[in-house]
Amino acid sequence: MSQIIASSATQPVPPPRSLTLTFANNALLPLLLGDHDRHLARIEQRLGVRLACRGNRISITGPTTQVAAAEAALGALYRQLERGEMIDGPTVDAAVRLTDPATEPRLPLSDLPAIRTRKGAIGPRSPGQTSYIDLLARHEMVFAMGPAGTGKTYLAVAQAVAMLTSGKVDRIVLSRPAVEAGERLGFLPGDMKEKVDPYLRPLYDALNDMLPGDQLTKRMTTGEIEIAPLAFMRGRTLAHAFVILDEAQNTTPVQMKMFLTRMGEGTRMVITGDLTQIDLPAGTRSGLADALDTLEGISGIGVARFNNADVVRHPLVGRIVEAYDQRHAAAREHARERRA
Repeated sequence: MSQIIASSATQPVPPPRSLTLTFANNALLPLLLGDHDRHLARIEQRLGVRLACRGNRISITGPTTQVAAAEAALGALYRQLERGEMIDGPTVDAAVRLTDPATEPRLPLSDLPAIRTRKGAIGPRSPGQTSYIDLLARHEMVFAMGPAGTGKTYLAVAQAVAMLTSGKVDRIVLSRPAVEAGERLGFLPGDMKEKVDPYLRPLYDALNDMLPGDQLTKRMTTGEIEIAPLAFMRGRTLAHAFVILDEAQNTTPVQMKMFLTRMGEGTRMVITGDLTQIDLPAGTRSGLADALDTLEGISGIGVARFNNADVVRHPLVGRIVEAYDQRHAAAREHARERRA
């Protein structure tokens, strides 16, 4: 108790700061607030501030740094509405995530990179995504690792579509290991397409978000967009293409080397995976881990590492990932203690 009192005496809690924002367009204010002020409630909960709306003004009360973050988030969301863009719960969460001083975004919100597609601009929703989008624009080969829900594959597909529609590449090739690292598909019913489609579904879903349905069907029919299991990459040279390998943690080192050496002139490659979700047989080294150990630091190769703070799905996903990480860390610590 005495230690707590002494600490409190030497580091007094600063008084809360109050700030009032005025918004000129009353028609946009209800959209900013959300139904029953739910957007304000999300900001309050995430940043630990109090928000109150009176007329066309919103007052913010709380610690100085958190008030500044709430001001930046509300300003960014209001500017989105001014541009005719709609906002929802995930959009609000993204604005908060990028302005929270605890996350220290690399760029101010006005300077954040975006991927331009015909369905609109796709911007980052976390500091990790900000760096990732920058790497996708600058590097010919990018490795992206992190937990589910961080946008690794989605943003890679967005960049691929943007480069295809702008004529910077001639085609998109999307691949992932099917079923197992060994890709033993023979026991499944149906032809090859019917066998592998369920395992490539996340790639189809991302493409459907980027392109109108008729255009996606046409481009897949002409071969401009190809989705295939990893085994189909063997023996090929992929030139002037944007190539994505998803779920790469389930490749072996031999498979990974085979895939990386498919790269031809004018090609970009993105390799995504989660090293905590390896489904390889016990004792088999992941090709993704092996490639990172071998290639990280080579000129032209970028590496993006996401963490739990970058999870942009339902907030529960981030908490679930964190809980599993804590359990695994405790298990590793217990194992070390037993060995000692």
